[in-house]
Order: sequence, then structure tokens, then C-alpha cells
Amino acid sequence: MLKTVNVSKTMPIPAETVWSAIAGIGGLERWFPVIAACRVQGDGVGALRVLTLAAGGEMTDRIELIDHDRRRFRYNRIESPFPVNRYLGTVDVAETVDGRTVVEWVVDIEAEAESRELLEFVRQAITDGVAGLERDLLDLAASISASEAL
Repeated sequence: MLKTVNVSKTMPIPAETVWSAIAGIGGLERWFPVIAACRVQGDGVGALRVLTLAAGGEMTDRIELIDHDRRRFRYNRIESPFPVNRYLGTVDVAETVDGRTVVEWVVDIEAEAESRELLEFVRQAITDGVAGLERDLLDLAASISASEAL
């Protein structure tokens, strides 16, 4: 059964900065507590992103779309230790009228058996990851500001 998990967050960070981090494909170990390591094989569309889970196991994503004009990123999870038949993630980055950014992370999951626990795990992992992305970018901005003040 196909289910959708949707996480949306508004950040006080320029959209281009957020998009640049997401379009860079890697770095997920800095944002997602459930990910211990992230290595990227290849560049751009078609690249593979291998994620080592903190609790053990690996997942592999194939990058399906990087649309710089629309700021849309899509990946297909082709290997996972979880009982899913399909896992397609789409991340959209949009600028608000007041210069903030909205990150919309949507995952379509098709699993053999409906599992509220799996859906909640994915929702929490993405929520934590998006919050981690925001913290990482705010820390980077503060670090740059501090070094420019010197």
C-alpha cells in the first residue's frame, strides 16, 4: 500500500544556501541522527548515495533529479534494510516573500504490509534531519560571520 510522509519546515536561511546544501547530495550524516556515514559514488543525476545507519545496516539512494531552476531534488531508495517495495523522496526548496526558506520533504513509501511504526520512523527521521540541516547551516553562517568580524 502506497503511503506518503510529508515534512515541511520554514527556516531563516536564504533559499539558495539551503538548496546548495541539498543539491550537494552528501553530508546527511551531519543532519540526520539515524545516519552514521554518507558516501557518494558519482556525480549528479545517477549518482549513488550510500547511507550507513547508526543502528547498523545500509541504505542506497539513486539520485533521480536535481532541478536547479525549480530547486527540486529526487532520490529513489534502491536498497534498504526496511521492508519496503518502493521509497521515493522529493525535496523542494522555496523562498518566501520575507526571504526565509520552506523545505518540503515528501516520501512516497510502498510497503508489503502497512506499518505505522515504519511511517512514524520515517517521519521522525526526516523531521530530525531537516532540523539538523537548519542547525548546520545556521552554525556555518555564524562561523562565517565570526571570521569576517576578525
